[in-house]
Amino acid sequence: MLKHHHTPNFQSNQCGSSQVQTIDAPLPLVWSLIRRFDNPQGYKQFIKKCNILVGDGGVGSVREVVVMSGMPAAVSLERLDTLDDERFVMKFSMIGGDHRLLNYKSTITLHEEEEEEACGEKTVVIESYVVDIPAGSSGDDTCSFANTIVGCNLRALARITEGMLYKAN
Repeated sequence: MLKHHHTPNFQSNQCGSSQVQTIDAPLPLVWSLIRRFDNPQGYKQFIKKCNILVGDGGVGSVREVVVMSGMPAAVSLERLDTLDDERFVMKFSMIGGDHRLLNYKSTITLHEEEEEEACGEKTVVIESYVVDIPAGSSGDDTCSFANTIVGCNLRALARITEGMLYKAN
């Protein structure tokens, strides 16, 4: 899975990275939030609202994401490229908006924790991306910005799903 989904081929004007988050919650619960292309604000804290512009939330759908004020963007247009409920893989592309993350492509995969000493069910979330480096910027600066957003989103996902599990028990 890692080699297939998280090993991008970068062009000379691109950068990318991947981040890993272990969550103390079962994979189906975590996936239930991630797979909702129509509701990224369910765990992404910088999103004010989301509107599906094309499609029904399935592959090929396009969403308009309205970002919280104070962020260096107001809106992002994103297309759902892959949604695999059997392998727990989601891929989306940013296809427009007023941000600097041009040609941003994200891959998110979920995996069950395989360590024997793991107490309870745990999910490992891996999110990787490839993005064009904007003119006047460096790959390090571009990745630093994107990593900050991805990291915040993954930590929020952990906090929310672990909280849902705690309330259910």
